[in-house]
Amino acid sequence: MATQWTLDQKRAIDEYGGNILVSTAAGSGKTAVLTQRVIERLTDKENPTNADRLLIVTFTRAAAQEMKERISASLGELIKKNPGDMNLINQQMLLPGAKICTIDSFCMNLVKE
Repeated sequence: MATQWTLDQKRAIDEYGGNILVSTAAGSGKTAVLTQRVIERLTDKENPTNADRLLIVTFTRAAAQEMKERISASLGELIKKNPGDMNLINQQMLLPGAKICTIDSFCMNLVKE
């Protein structure tokens, strides 16, 4: 069954042309919305974004890990449905290189670089 997104969630998923900030209360679906936003970018037929070009910043390590796991699981499901789709396979291979991290680890890596 497909997820029924609220208008605001759908706007956060579909917004193109720049960065967005998703800030809502706990339990409101932020992780699901961000996962869907990422999947839509990775699978865009006209202009896919490569997974290793992503920067997703969260507040906790657990949230960052959950995001990685959800994106990987979504890609895995899509690959099962479309086993010959080389873009999906490529995105799954590039996913470990995506910067999905906490704010503090992002800042620490920035300082180190």
